[in-house]
Amino acid sequence: MVAAGLAAALVLGACDAGADGRASAQEAPTTAAATTAAPTTAAPTTTSRAPTTTEAPTTTEAPTTTTKPKPDPPAKLRSGAEGAQVTALQRRLHELGYQVEEADGQFGQETHHAVVAFQKVNRLARDGVVGPITRKALEHPRIPEPRSTKGGFHIEADLTLQVVYMVRDGRIQEILDASSASGQSYTVDGDVRLAVTPVGSFQIQRKIDAWRKSKLGLLYRPAYFTGGYALHGAYSVPPFPASHGCIRITTTAMDRWFNRIPVGTPMLVHRT
Repeated sequence: MVAAGLAAALVLGACDAGADGRASAQEAPTTAAATTAAPTTAAPTTTSRAPTTTEAPTTTEAPTTTTKPKPDPPAKLRSGAEGAQVTALQRRLHELGYQVEEADGQFGQETHHAVVAFQKVNRLARDGVVGPITRKALEHPRIPEPRSTKGGFHIEADLTLQVVYMVRDGRIQEILDASSASGQSYTVDGDVRLAVTPVGSFQIQRKIDAWRKSKLGLLYRPAYFTGGYALHGAYSVPPFPASHGCIRITTTAMDRWFNRIPVGTPMLVHRT
C-alpha cells in the first residue's frame, strides 16, 4: 500500500509537473513572438536612414558654387600700345577736351601729350602712362576753368600746370601739353640770362608761318605775344619747364591752331 501510494504520488507530481509544463509551453509563443518582432522594429530604423543617403548628390553641386575667375586687370597703356583700349582712351581724352583729334587705336605722340596734359591738370605723375591711378582719374576727372570768361576767343597759358587752354566764350575748347621757361640761367652773346616766361595780359603781335631759327634754337610757326617771346611748335615738349622763355606746344598742335590764332588774339599768361 505504501508503494502504491508512493507511485500515485509520483504520478500526481508528474501531472502537476505536466500542467506547469503546459503553462510554460503557452508562454513560450509569447516570448517567441517578442523575439521575432525585434527585426520588424529594426526595419524602420534602416529605412529612416535612407533619406540621408539620398542627400549625397548635393555634394555634386559644389562646382556650381565656385566663383568665376576674375578677368585680368586692364593693361597699362603707353606710347606704342594699340588696340581697342587705346581707342577708348583716345575717345575719352577727346571728350574731355585734350589734344587727340582721332581715335585710331594707336598710342602715338599726340596721345602721349594728351595723357601728360591730363595728368598735369589732375596733379598726377607726368609719365604719360595710363595705369590704375590715371585710369581712375579719367573716370572722375578734374575739370579746369579758364581764368578769363570774356566773350570771344583767347589763349591762356597756365605756367604752374604747364598747359595751354584754347578758350572761346569762357569755355575751354582744347587743352594742350606745354613747356615754358626752365628758370635756369643760360648764356647768349656772352651775356648770362635767366630763363623766365613773362606773366600778364598780352596779344598776339606777329606770326611767322615757317620754322624760325633763332640764337636759342628752332621755333615752329611762332606766334609772338611780347617781344621775342612766342607760343610756338617744337619737337621737344617735355613734361616740365624747359625753354628759354617761349611757350612750346607740339608741332601737330601748332599746325591745328596756327590759322585760328589771328594777330590781335588776347593771350593771358598766369600761374595758378
